[in-house]
Amino acid sequence: MSDENIQRLRRLDACAVSDALDKLGLPGVVTGLPQRSGRDDSGGGRIAGRAVTMKVGPGERPPGPPVHLGCSAIEHAGPGQVIVVEQRSGVKAGCWGGLLTLGARLRGVEGVVADGPLRDVDEAIGYRFPIWSRSLTSRTARGRVVELGTQVPVTIGAEAGGQVTVQPGDYVLADRSAVIFISPLHIERVLDAAESIVAREAAMARAILAGTPISQVMGGNYEHMLEKEKP
Repeated sequence: MSDENIQRLRRLDACAVSDALDKLGLPGVVTGLPQRSGRDDSGGGRIAGRAVTMKVGPGERPPGPPVHLGCSAIEHAGPGQVIVVEQRSGVKAGCWGGLLTLGARLRGVEGVVADGPLRDVDEAIGYRFPIWSRSLTSRTARGRVVELGTQVPVTIGAEAGGQVTVQPGDYVLADRSAVIFISPLHIERVLDAAESIVAREAAMARAILAGTPISQVMGGNYEHMLEKEKP
């Protein structure tokens, strides 16, 4: 089923949506997760979709037949969805790797956001599959960490750079500036605010190109653009 909100989100950059969240007094911005691979020649490219979540760490596997971490998330996911992984245990072991990247790409998954170490980054670059991660590693998950749950709440982001609890089905936007998570309860308000900000900044850019002094364009009105809305 088509999700018009994903299409609208895909047309926006993270900075505009971050500004909208500021204006509305909402959390959701996570920094410090660099883009490691992407669809375009420079390794970039924005993605947007709904979250399929996965939690990884030391511990016992859930009951049932053994399944390698990530497989359940991939089988839950498809076009219009972003796999979001929490591996904040401190164990320096990959929470995502090359075969998982291939599997997700073939399923049409939009990309992966991993708050943890990414393995096989060169394969992700070769597949042109968008991935954001906290760090890189060569160390396997095998014998170190397991998948603790799929489609469960996950925590993404360091306290200093924004920390967000992500629920399955939350909206995700990621580009080189930031990764952003938005609850479905707020998505339309956020999109409306972000689109308004983009339109106003486009008008300001036109004025600068037309020769209006930048100090005049970016006067007091610009400083008040993001004042929080009153309840």
